[in-house]
Amino acid sequence: MLKAEIYVKLKDTIADPQGLTVKHALDSLGFKGVDGVRIGRLITIALNLKDRKKAKKDISEMCRKLLSNPIIEEYKFSIKER
Repeated sequence: MLKAEIYVKLKDTIADPQGLTVKHALDSLGFKGVDGVRIGRLITIALNLKDRKKAKKDISEMCRKLLSNPIIEEYKFSIKER
């Protein structure tokens, strides 16, 4: 059995309004050393598979079709034993 951890974030060329809001909030709380904030999301999927090659193929397809928007987001993932 395998587990995939997928990290999705906006591409660096895309503005991140949520990250900007968090940066302003941190500034107002006195954290003046913060230069920038980017917000992403972590998706964990339990796979009923043993074949890592098939798992990589399936996860890539899931990311392209549903879990990320390839126009504005990028993703990376790792597959581990669970």
